[in-house]
Amino acid sequence: HISAVLEREIDRVARSGEAALLLMLDIDHFKRVNDSHGHLAGDVVLQSVARTLESCVRPMDTVARYGGEEFAIVLPTCQFGFGRVVAERVRRAIESTPIRISPSLTLDITVSIGGAFALQWIRSTTTLWIDRADAELYKAKLAGRNRVSIEDQPDSSVSAEEKSLLFGPLYTPSGWGD
Repeated sequence: HISAVLEREIDRVARSGEAALLLMLDIDHFKRVNDSHGHLAGDVVLQSVARTLESCVRPMDTVARYGGEEFAIVLPTCQFGFGRVVAERVRRAIESTPIRISPSLTLDITVSIGGAFALQWIRSTTTLWIDRADAELYKAKLAGRNRVSIEDQPDSSVSAEEKSLLFGPLYTPSGWGD
């Protein structure tokens, strides 16, 4: 499902020039949860994080478990200025949600978040988009975890003149491709 969502967003952004953000999240020190408290505790943590993520995003956004303790969030029509705000809101929500494992055990969990915007007006690939978001996730982890790292928005905008050069010759008053 996430692959189809990513493909659809890349197509939409390439056609419309609107922004879209991919956030990759990794639960910090998740192996320690499984090793110290067992896999059932790990499952409770994963379910709690998923519920918290769902509560932080819009209905049009997509939240998916990407693998292991990693999640992906696709945010269509997310302008650059809002990307960090959304990612920080998600990070703080998870950090401030204690997870009750048993009557006598509550865990405080944090996440590291990396984000990358789809390239506007450019047909990229899902693999490249994921790789860019993963690189930012790695930066967040290296910076000490429980952090957000969003790449600077690449300038891939197309001027009106460039659009004319790209699309102008295709259409003439008598029809396409004279």
